[in-house]
Amino acid sequence: MAEPVTEIDVRFSAPGARATSWAAARAALESAQLSWLSTVRADGRPHVTPLVSVWVDDAAFFCTGPQEQKAVNLAGNPHVVLTTGRDTWDRGLDVMVEGAAVRVTDQELLTRLAAAWRARWDGSWRYAVGDGGFHHEGGDGPVHVYEIRAAKVLAFGKGANAFTHTRHRPNLR
Repeated sequence: MAEPVTEIDVRFSAPGARATSWAAARAALESAQLSWLSTVRADGRPHVTPLVSVWVDDAAFFCTGPQEQKAVNLAGNPHVVLTTGRDTWDRGLDVMVEGAAVRVTDQELLTRLAAAWRARWDGSWRYAVGDGGFHHEGGDGPVHVYEIRAAKVLAFGKGANAFTHTRHRPNLR
């Protein structure tokens, strides 16, 4: 989501606060060690789970086994929210990516994503690419990979006199 339209919501921001820049929101997504993915079950109930994700080419990516609850949910409803941030109310930045999760099967992109996972976590997340997804190196598989096609990214800045509610939307011009 290169250079989105950025708007501050003054209703939920401190007086005089400035919008969180896209660069700051993107940096939070790029550096997050943990995110939480919210999906919707077939009966409408929410499902939230922690996971590791990567931000590559201005998009969020995550992966899951095809039998895991989030994959089952995505088969019926692709709408998700990926959340990251701090567990403090008075400092830091919380960022949410809202959009549709679309399965990635392109071999070249999967290879780049596997390298991103490996580099991001000092080799702790090692995937081999094949059969339209990932396999754990030396282990089981398959692992489905998803891209979140962002409809909007919300950034919530926290701090004394700096509470902000910023919306970043794709620039559709």
